[in-house]
Amino acid sequence: MTAAPSSPGATPLRPPPDWRLELHDSLPSTADLIAARAAGGEAEGLAVLARRQTAGRGRQGRSWVGIEGNLFLSVLLRPETMLREAPQWSLLAGVALVDAVLPLLPDPSRLRLKWPNDLLLGGAKLAGILVESSAGPEGRLAWLNLGFGVNLADAPPLPDRPVTSLAAAGIAPPAPEAFAPRLLAMLDRWRRVPAAEGFAPVRAAWLRHGPPLGSAISVRQADGIRSGHFAGLDGDGRLLLEASGRLLALSAGEVAAGEIAAPGG
Repeated sequence: MTAAPSSPGATPLRPPPDWRLELHDSLPSTADLIAARAAGGEAEGLAVLARRQTAGRGRQGRSWVGIEGNLFLSVLLRPETMLREAPQWSLLAGVALVDAVLPLLPDPSRLRLKWPNDLLLGGAKLAGILVESSAGPEGRLAWLNLGFGVNLADAPPLPDRPVTSLAAAGIAPPAPEAFAPRLLAMLDRWRRVPAAEGFAPVRAAWLRHGPPLGSAISVRQADGIRSGHFAGLDGDGRLLLEASGRLLALSAGEVAAGEIAAPGG
């Protein structure tokens, strides 16, 4: 059922069953609102969509420009899992986002996931995912906040990487209000997988849309840049980098912009 929104100015939409989707004309940050609701005991399944976002953020404190017509969506989940497994949900969110975008594309092969949290179209950034979590007792996860920013209608420039949008790629962009329920349907399907089958199906799906094995990549980490060849993901979702005859499992970092080309690129 779609519950009535619990704050002024929010309008209910039609999400999948058991989800509550709120639409706001403008918010500083959908992620901040979800975090506040989670801390207040809100049940999982809440999704907050804003037409405009004035203080959005991405990974590592980057700002995310909130242009109307793009998607700004954050969702609250409370999976029964350990806090250390929270990074796997960034990969799961990416797989759900791919499934939501693919039917819109005339050439699905141009879509690619970039570890750990970006979606590329033709080698340029189309979307980003921000995952925030809170610890519960005994090392368990109290809640997850999955934030999605998708360039549907416009692509605000970034200083360190190429960007694109569906509109810039010649694809008629759906309205955020139409795309959000599609994304939630995909997320609802994938969020049930780890409890039933473990992380392996998510890992396999991510790899189908990730860089080709053997691709030359560089990964920025706090202590510098590591360069080598993409060797897949391990069973926990860590990036495997083959470098100087060694296989490194990286749990944090960011694949450098422009390192992953589109298939055939």
